[in-house]
Amino acid sequence: MGGEGKVYTLAEVSGHNDRKDCWLIIEGKVYDVTKFLDDHPGGDEVLLSATGKDATDDFEDVGHSSSAKAMMDEFYVGDIDSSTFPTKTKYTPPKQPHYNQDKTPEFIIKLLQFLVPLLILGLAVGIRFYTKSA
Repeated sequence: MGGEGKVYTLAEVSGHNDRKDCWLIIEGKVYDVTKFLDDHPGGDEVLLSATGKDATDDFEDVGHSSSAKAMMDEFYVGDIDSSTFPTKTKYTPPKQPHYNQDKTPEFIIKLLQFLVPLLILGLAVGIRFYTKSA
């Protein structure tokens, strides 16, 4: 093709994103697949949805045959300038305050340690008294 070995920016390649002019970026290389849209076994929508981005993962996920990979050479128009890709930012979760399990004052804990058994004892006596009189 006419642009053998030319280096394109992502913005330039992104402009070629319709049925009349469709370019893909696969493994750092730019391919003009416009003539192949009608012949693509997966349909033209698959190719059109991969325009304007690095389509390497999409291409590899399908598991193309070696003959399909060899066919790509006839659609090669140049390379992509990798510095024009947006940088990938690593996700870092927001900082959260350390959870302190001992937030409850000691007084409340001691009070509950006294009241809960007393409540259970009172409930047992009440049930015993109620069932004995009935």
